[in-house]
Amino acid sequence: MKKQTLQSLTLALATVVAFSGCTGLGKLVKNADKITYKVTPDPMQMHGDSVGVSINGTYPAKLFPKKATVTVTPYIKYAGGEKALKPVVLVGEKSDAKGQKISNAKGGSFNYTSDKVAYMPEMKVATLELRATGAVKKKSKDLPAKKVADGTVITPLLVKNDEKPLMAKDNFQKTIPRSVTGEIFFVINQSQVRATELKSDEMKAFKEFITNGTEKNYAFKPMNISAYASPDGELTLNAHLAEDRAKETVKSLMEWSKAKKETKDKKDKSINFTPGMAKEFYNTVTTAEDWEGFKKAMEASSIKDKDLILRVLTMYPDGATRQKEIKNLAKTWVEVADKILPKLRRSVLTLNADENSRTDAQITAALTNSPDSLSVEEMLYGATLTNDINTKLSIYKKAESKYPSDWRCANNVGYIYIMQNKVADAEAELKKADGLSANNAMVKNNLGICAHWKGDRKAAMDLYKSATSAGSEPTYNMGIIEIQNGNYAAAVSDFGTNNTFNMALATLLNGNNEGCMSVLDNSPTKDDASSFYLRAIASARQGKADGVTNNLRTAIQKDASFKAMAKDDAEFIKFRDNADFKGMVN
Repeated sequence: MKKQTLQSLTLALATVVAFSGCTGLGKLVKNADKITYKVTPDPMQMHGDSVGVSINGTYPAKLFPKKATVTVTPYIKYAGGEKALKPVVLVGEKSDAKGQKISNAKGGSFNYTSDKVAYMPEMKVATLELRATGAVKKKSKDLPAKKVADGTVITPLLVKNDEKPLMAKDNFQKTIPRSVTGEIFFVINQSQVRATELKSDEMKAFKEFITNGTEKNYAFKPMNISAYASPDGELTLNAHLAEDRAKETVKSLMEWSKAKKETKDKKDKSINFTPGMAKEFYNTVTTAEDWEGFKKAMEASSIKDKDLILRVLTMYPDGATRQKEIKNLAKTWVEVADKILPKLRRSVLTLNADENSRTDAQITAALTNSPDSLSVEEMLYGATLTNDINTKLSIYKKAESKYPSDWRCANNVGYIYIMQNKVADAEAELKKADGLSANNAMVKNNLGICAHWKGDRKAAMDLYKSATSAGSEPTYNMGIIEIQNGNYAAAVSDFGTNNTFNMALATLLNGNNEGCMSVLDNSPTKDDASSFYLRAIASARQGKADGVTNNLRTAIQKDASFKAMAKDDAEFIKFRDNADFKGMVN
């Protein structure tokens, strides 16, 4: 009986061994180390907050079972956990299952691209491991797990939040140009200035301008006087007449400007226009026949034959011929003489002056002692006179309190809050500004920064795109988001000619290591620790050991935190056995 039992067990074992040999799984497991894998990228890399890999695997001939199905699953292993990627299914040449075919006789290769998985900080120090299970019908065997890559490169996370907010500018002018114009009309063939002309509304405006200007300490410029004769007399006579009108105008103004106005109203001060007391103050120009003025007056008139008269002006350049042809239109000439010509017998007076605004010292003092006395332009300008950010904030808040309807005040308060990293406060102010000035590109840009810092890249990008009319700043800000989204070529384009750390980073991530170095060398932060660290990464990508150690040493000397960062940075995996590298990071 014992003999029969032993024979039965031997037969069963032989059957199992025979079956196993037929499936080929045993041979596959035993020779798993002959399967080769190439992982791209190696080490793994994080782009756009995700990690993904491509794998090319090669099976040698006579190894892959003809009827087998092999499921290969990549795992990202890290301290405290692991993340499975989607599997790839490989099938033998006689298998009915779906998957990538591998020949037994010739061997074969497979290509695999993983889905993307969200990057977690733990994945910085990780490995990529392949686990495979072979199956033939109901029989299955696990192949030995195999590490195929290290990781993860997280260089895109070096991007800096150096967004460019926009400050609304003031319209303050240290010197404000002022001007007044008036006319004095003359009787035909006369040059005397009538007293009634000096009492016209225009001359009253002149007088008021001079009075106000004297009180406000205007810097008056020479007065321009253009004297004219109408084109209805003999040319020589008209030339003398225009000159006499200019002289009489100057004479009358000199006497008029020196006159003192008697009044019982003490607030109505006497005029003492000192510049008018000198002949040199007046510039005179004369026009003997004012045909240009005649043409403009005719064009603006409703005279019946005006088109005919205008045609005469075009046909005959000679003044005498023009007069003759127009006077031949007897009835029309009467109307011209009555309505057009009197307006051409005149002197045109133009007085220009510069009004000097308050000095910087006066504005600064007023911001402390009497801010309510300042205009919004003076307050916004006054904020530019200090470099202290808290003082600026105080000034903008005062301006916002006094001028609540001016969007610039709220925007600039929001700007300062951005500079102070007070996102909630900044957003509240900027929403006020947005309500006061809808679709304002400056405000949209600043709101985009708030949205970005709150973690909403999509909203931030939409706001930046709506703000590009404000200048290059919104486009630069878009570049930061493009780095985070893994769109490095777009980031390089968005940064334009800005030689900043972020531009260097985008250039490196876009595959241009030398370009990265060049941007850093021309950046205002070229001597920062972070710049030397990025140079070390660029050197590592070029395989330059000296560049890695020299730049990394400087970075660590400037900022000791880079020592721990470099120790685990997958950018330096190939240099971890370098003695100099070890000495710096351990």
